Amino acid sequence: MTTTRDTVEPMPVREALPFALLRAMRPKQWIKNLIVFAGFVFTLNERWRPFSPAMWSYLAKSAAAFGLFSLISSSVYLLNDVVDVDNDRLHPTKRNRPVASGALPAGVAMAVAVLLMSTCLLLGYLLSHPFAAVAAGYLAMQFAYTFFLKHVVLLDVFVIAIGFVMRAASGAVVIGVDISPWLYTVTLLGALFLGLCKRRNELMLMETEARQHRKILAMYTPSLLDSLTSIMASSTIMAYSLYTFTSPKLGGGNHLMMLTIPFVIFGLFRYLLLAHSQNAEGSPEEVFLRDRPLIITLALWIATTGFILGLRK
Repeated sequence: MTTTRDTVEPMPVREALPFALLRAMRPKQWIKNLIVFAGFVFTLNERWRPFSPAMWSYLAKSAAAFGLFSLISSSVYLLNDVVDVDNDRLHPTKRNRPVASGALPAGVAMAVAVLLMSTCLLLGYLLSHPFAAVAAGYLAMQFAYTFFLKHVVLLDVFVIAIGFVMRAASGAVVIGVDISPWLYTVTLLGALFLGLCKRRNELMLMETEARQHRKILAMYTPSLLDSLTSIMASSTIMAYSLYTFTSPKLGGGNHLMMLTIPFVIFGLFRYLLLAHSQNAEGSPEEVFLRDRPLIITLALWIATTGFILGLRK
């Protein structure tokens, strides 16, 4: 069957349906949802003490929120794969996705997506009404992105970034705590940095065929994306630095959280190095999972942050 884009319907790939479905749900990308735990981590010694009963209660709710948001994200991936199936078949790597390759029937993917969305919203409502509200808002935004906003230049990247902010917000409301506005600002700026890097990867990878794969890519240029990425990297570093010594939630007057600034700077620099030397910025979660220096940097940041927050009185 030939489409209006002159793509050819692929022969179904031999792959067991459950494995194809799991791969389409992209469990590797669940790492993005770890930001749900920000509310739990940054209330250390403020709302709970280590190994106290309150800690286990908050941790359980945060873990449940992480699991639900991961499944909600997977439902959106399934929806996107069905809607973008023809475009994905033009992409050198996305054409191997289960729906695009024929390993997962589009009808099955859509049915599972609807089931996951409805089930997760129901469970989210039982877990926390505010969490369910954030999750519903996230899904509404993703529907708008899938059918309209992804075709609006710059706004497409902002929607991706706001999705990360909503993840952080969901982790806060599920345990009933407030997070410093600085954390949301840093999250937004950092996510914009990653989103712009992803657009640059698509542009460089597809080259002259980029416009055929996604028309909006014709509105971007490598020089524009490099400039915007530099702005976002600088803004993220500045915002995080201000966050470490101005946020009352990291207070105590000792400003020890400033010790974590070098980890953030190195992480951003390392990511940019990989982006420009290996064109590896297309999938941030995969870059983090396979680059040892980034993994070590993240581990050191987590360990240092946990130790410093544990000292707060």
